[in-house]
Amino acid sequence: MMGTYSSSGGCGGGDMNEKPAWLERLMAETFFGGCGVHQNRRKNEKNVFCLHCCLSICPHCLPSHRSHPLLQVRRYVYHDVVRLDDLEKLIDCSNIQPYTINSAKVIFLNQRPQSRSCKGTANACFTCDRILQEPFHFCSLSCKVDYMVYEGQSLSSILHRFDESDFAISQFEGLRVDSSEVIDEDTQIAPSSSYSNTEATSNSVISHEPHNMTKKGKSNRFLPGIVLSLGSRRKGAPHRAPLS
Repeated sequence: MMGTYSSSGGCGGGDMNEKPAWLERLMAETFFGGCGVHQNRRKNEKNVFCLHCCLSICPHCLPSHRSHPLLQVRRYVYHDVVRLDDLEKLIDCSNIQPYTINSAKVIFLNQRPQSRSCKGTANACFTCDRILQEPFHFCSLSCKVDYMVYEGQSLSSILHRFDESDFAISQFEGLRVDSSEVIDEDTQIAPSSSYSNTEATSNSVISHEPHNMTKKGKSNRFLPGIVLSLGSRRKGAPHRAPLS
């Protein structure tokens, strides 16, 4: 089934010059908070966005939205991201700088706070002045959308008709929430062109890794600092009592 979610939130027509309800709510919604409906359940973080209802839901809510198109949201450095492959089925993501997490390119939904803006001739986001790599013009989805609205450009030119089967509930089989590595906000985030997959592996909150992961695979999930700490202990010379 093909569809385009209009400003009224339903599938089909509508004024495509306005910001669609699903897009506006996606950028404004709060993710990864506890689900009020399933507050007594484990792993109840709201990390899925229902494109039909225009709201965030948790994995326990999925059966109630079985027939709705669903979009998975991830978190990186305390900010919400969506896989580029998923998002570009809904909207044109050209000129938005992607980043790589767990070997997949992602797009930030909203701009991130920064201590200083771009000065001089460096390539920067048209909306928030964050420094970017060439040839990108925006650091997030909201920056591109807000810029087009500010410039009076029609959003209909970047909204796509999509196949709802691409956002079916079946994509969430085995969905689980992992603990994320705490990273300081001032840490430099490298874009996809220069960001190594090894560095990014522990930073995605949500993954599709199988439940029957081997012990060897689990051992690789230790943070580097912990591994070094344990290694330094083993290498320490034993303390012997002085000769009498």
